[in-house]
Amino acid sequence: MKKVKLYITVSKDGYIAPPDGDMEWLINTPRPSTADYRDFFDSVDTVIMGGNTYREMCCMDILWPYKDKKACVVTRHPIMMKEGVNFITENAFETISQLKKENGKDIWLVGGAELTSLLLDNDLIDEMIITYIPVTLEKGISLFSNTPEEMGWVLKEDITYDNNAIKKTYQKA
Repeated sequence: MKKVKLYITVSKDGYIAPPDGDMEWLINTPRPSTADYRDFFDSVDTVIMGGNTYREMCCMDILWPYKDKKACVVTRHPIMMKEGVNFITENAFETISQLKKENGKDIWLVGGAELTSLLLDNDLIDEMIITYIPVTLEKGISLFSNTPEEMGWVLKEDITYDNNAIKKTYQKA
């Protein structure tokens, strides 16, 4: 069975975006090793994201990074259709549960906060890999209202990189 893995970057104060949801702040921020990212990217064949994350990515001046992956967007209002993007507009939990049963590599939960909360509340996330980068946003969209430990997750890996980014990997308790 596939695992759903939240692999996400947050500010050191726990925000995934400023209040307006703009993801541009992530473009020139310090990152951990690219080999680490590449290894994770190669371990998944499906990506899932919320509608706000998808719309922000479509507005950024970047090439669509998931062209070789099955891409699913959970949203009530599909817009900006891209080739190879599937929109999940109803029965999200059932659809994601079915994706987990398929053969293949794991599933990357790209973001955002609302979808992450919904999947956490319905026990559909198997692992969380959170990279805290040395940038402070001070306010914005929080990834969680509680820490993963407070939510019952177990810290399995805690790595600090030379650029002061910190990667924490959590497993279900």
